[in-house]
Amino acid sequence: MAKIFITGIAGGFGKPTALALLERGHAVVGSVRSRAGRSAATVAELEAAGARIVEMDVTDSASSDAGVAQAIAVLDGLDVLFNNAGIGSYGIQELMSPEDMNRVFDVNVMGIQRVMRAALPHMRAHGRGTILYTSSLIGRIATPFYGTYSASKWALEAIVECYRTELSSFGIESCIIEPGAMPTAFFDGMVTPDDPGREAGYGAFAQVPAMSAAGLAQMLEATPDQRPERIAEAVVILLDMPFGKKPFRTVVDHTGVGPQIERYNDVLHDVTRTVMTKFGIAQMLDLNA
Repeated sequence: MAKIFITGIAGGFGKPTALALLERGHAVVGSVRSRAGRSAATVAELEAAGARIVEMDVTDSASSDAGVAQAIAVLDGLDVLFNNAGIGSYGIQELMSPEDMNRVFDVNVMGIQRVMRAALPHMRAHGRGTILYTSSLIGRIATPFYGTYSASKWALEAIVECYRTELSSFGIESCIIEPGAMPTAFFDGMVTPDDPGREAGYGAFAQVPAMSAAGLAQMLEATPDQRPERIAEAVVILLDMPFGKKPFRTVVDHTGVGPQIERYNDVLHDVTRTVMTKFGIAQMLDLNA
């Protein structure tokens, strides 16, 4: 039985993952920004299934420190950290104000860093741990209207590349999960630009993002296998694998895009090892288990 902390547990990926892990006998603590409001029903369902819930805002360092400390206290330790909290964005890139972009990066990038800084002293002292991260297929390639979101996930991927090498000698393994688009409440909370003056300059093209979003919704409706439970299945499979033998990246997609991203990942992994071998640091890619 593993002691697992999931950030953003009430979200589209967090809830099914928590339920799947609880069914397998793991101890699960999850974070939400607030137990009240739109998360209340999900929190009640998760608690009824056996999860423990802490309030934590990943955009606030003090809240992150306190939330992680509380989770470790409730679990009496920490074996697995699942950095799952995230926020989306959608719209013509020029229309995204710096403030819009900062909201996304504050959760998807700095939020990860706050949680890591809170959790890593415990995990390093323990000498063993597993850290999972929710990224995205468009954290590997960029598609129109997702520029800010993609940039935040590209940044996450780079940060995790560094954490992978810097933590390997401490017995901490790193795993990135890269989902394709899925029908979750994630889409309801997206940051979208509000700049009608600039939007007018795009003329008829300003209507394209809405048409593209409608097309994506139709595609997801026609692809029933593309659902959040697939992330839960991927997490269960990863945690069932022997320690130190888990893949660094796992693509979860049933739209047909996934194999192309896997091909890209395979090439990048080879390039990364080759470059690090030339610098004499390739051993940092391998976990000291």
